[in-house]
Amino acid sequence: MYLQCMNGVRVVTSTTKIDEAGLARLVDAFYARVRADAELGPIFNDAIDDWPHHLEKLTAFWSSVMLTSGRYKGQPVPAHMKHRSRITPELFDRWLGLWKQATDEQMEPVAALALQEKAARIAESLKLAMFFRLDRRPDAGDSRKVA
Repeated sequence: MYLQCMNGVRVVTSTTKIDEAGLARLVDAFYARVRADAELGPIFNDAIDDWPHHLEKLTAFWSSVMLTSGRYKGQPVPAHMKHRSRITPELFDRWLGLWKQATDEQMEPVAALALQEKAARIAESLKLAMFFRLDRRPDAGDSRKVA
């Protein structure tokens, strides 16, 4: 169930049934898929030395995002920027596809949709942080500028 806010943002209500235990199961199942994926697996497996610790951190992240628990204390953008040479914008779509599969299987439909929508916004934010660059700013001597 969603409540429609005035600004058009949907807010998850308490009937969504997202809890810590469900998030932990989801994160474990999802990252098992990621680790086995032909394109994402090598990137993640090279980047992560301690999977149990990382899964705990990711569960804390989703707990903070979905339950506003405040458990996550990391910085996602710098963590992803360290691997920018291996990440492409298209890989975010692959990640989101696996996320959709896992959330559809692990969660109730309304909870799955809420998690998918949140993940899509996070992915878009990360892509902008990692790949968006203004082409160039006009020179002071650019004759096309309007006085």
